[in-house]
Amino acid sequence: MIAVVDYGRGNLGSVEKALSGLGMRAIVTQDPGVVGAAEAVVLPGDGAFHDAMATLHALGLLDAIRGCLETGRPFLGICLGYQLLFTESEEFGQGKGLDVIPGAVRRFPSGLKVPHMGWNQVLHHGQLRLFEGIPSGAHFYFVHSYYPETTDSSLDVATCTYGVTFPAAVERGTLFATQFHPEKSQRWGRRLLENFAAFVRDRAR
Repeated sequence: MIAVVDYGRGNLGSVEKALSGLGMRAIVTQDPGVVGAAEAVVLPGDGAFHDAMATLHALGLLDAIRGCLETGRPFLGICLGYQLLFTESEEFGQGKGLDVIPGAVRRFPSGLKVPHMGWNQVLHHGQLRLFEGIPSGAHFYFVHSYYPETTDSSLDVATCTYGVTFPAAVERGTLFATQFHPEKSQRWGRRLLENFAAFVRDRAR
């Protein structure tokens, strides 16, 4: 079972529907016990970084999410759910994230239209499991005003350029995350979720 974490942000129904359509049992939940017992966890989201961290704390979900990451269960962060994995964000003042990925979430430089919204190319080197069968340069759908920045050399990275080049997706072991919305990205987004579902199935065997 895949737990889709509900903290009042993101396209929860779209993510659940997309995973269910791939034959995966997905449950939208705010229950830390369900998240703690899940085979895999998806942390979706959009909205404000600090509000999201405060809500996860208030719901008692932070420890359950950290437990999933620490025990090596498959984890997929999407959009804000990706940014929350970083050490900190400068959105509305400095604030701390989950600190799973060393680095910071920064605002796009002045002069760029913000939010970065719409389709953009994602480039990869052909070795990322999430991008198996997806060509480098395929388009995915983005909606965000801040971008992640990291110097972690252990990450496998796919990149996007919008004024600056930033890691649009990362992988490290059983950790996967995307700045774009795969559930809104049609053909290639579906393929990416298929790849994540296949990884979850393989880990469960």
